[in-house]
Parts: sequence; structure tokens; C-alpha cells
Amino acid sequence: MNKSIVILISGRGSNMEALLKSRLPCRVAAVISNKADAEGLNIAQSHGIPTAVVSHRDHPDRVSFDTALAGVIDGFRPDFVILAGFMRILTEGFVNRYKGRLINIHPSLLPAYGGLDTHERALHDGVKIHGCTVHFVTPDLDHGPIIIQAAVPVLCHDTPQTLAKRVLHEEHRIYPQAIRWLCRNQIELNEDGRVILRHRKQVGHALISPSLE
Repeated sequence: MNKSIVILISGRGSNMEALLKSRLPCRVAAVISNKADAEGLNIAQSHGIPTAVVSHRDHPDRVSFDTALAGVIDGFRPDFVILAGFMRILTEGFVNRYKGRLINIHPSLLPAYGGLDTHERALHDGVKIHGCTVHFVTPDLDHGPIIIQAAVPVLCHDTPQTLAKRVLHEEHRIYPQAIRWLCRNQIELNEDGRVILRHRKQVGHALISPSLE
């Protein structure tokens, strides 16, 4: 039986749209937003996906919001909960409720540059390689077990906007791949909390930036 997922968004949801276009081997049970005017809700509906809104403004604190959100999610009985630009810090209780089933994508090569303003910080530090990471969510913000990463070179003329655009292109490639692996039972967590990919051969090519002469 195919797995099912619920996707959480707060805005346009470009990663959500990339997932919907990727013909994933799972059923997208619903797209849920904490904002009623999130453009991604219209995009989901155009794909025939059920949508729901759980507004954080209707709740006095994070715990009550997360409780309400979990109630809506559980109504769709998903195997995995996918964060795609969901701009809320989730409580430890919520994260533990979906332990091993809650997935996020972050615009940096974790564990470097957790949190916000990742592209600005990377440029400020002068790093030559930047990227994005798909990972399991744990109570330790942006530090869960890593599933897949994509790296891009940081160019000398880059701005936060140009770097973000190049990273986002890779996000749209690796997020669907991570969800495919999950839904095909090709991922497991070992005793050390690291991700093991079953039946995947890894290549040893290096990304060097700037390139060698």
C-alpha cells in the first residue's frame, strides 16, 4: 500500500509545488497552512489536494497551536509530515509526536548555518561552498539526522538573492528524492541516529570551488 504524506506550508510553497509535480510514489493527503492567505493553498487545490488552515493567531501559545495542528494532521492519517516553508518553530511535544516521520528542508549545508539568514551569513563568512539539506526534525532545531544534501559553489559576484536562487533550484531536486526514498522504505536510522540509505551506491566526486587550474 502506498504511503501518504501531509505537507505544511506558510507561503507560496515552492518546495511543496516541486513535490506535487514530481509524481511521488505516495498519496498527498493534504496541504495545511498556518496562514489562510498562503498562495500555496491555491496551488494545492489546483492539483486536487485537500487543504486546511490552522491559524497560529487563533491560539494563545505555541503548545495550544501545535495541539490543534496535530489534531488536523492526524485526521488525515499520514505516514510522514513534510515541512515545506512552514515558518513556525514547533514544540518538543509536537516533534516527538511525529518522531521519525517529520521531515524538513533547510537552506544550508547543516550543521552549518542553522536558523535564519543562511545565505547572508554564508556570504559574510566567505565560504566557497553552500547548499541545502533534507533532514529528520528533532527538538534540536536544524540538527536532525541528515537524509540528503546538495552543494553549490559560492560565486564572487553572488548576492544573498542570487545565491538563494541557486540553492532553491537544488532544493527542488533533492526534496522529492528524499521523499521517494522514505516512501519506498529505503531509509533507516542506525543506532547512532544517522541515516542509512539501503541499496544506494555513492560516488566519490569532489566539488571544489573555486575550481583547480
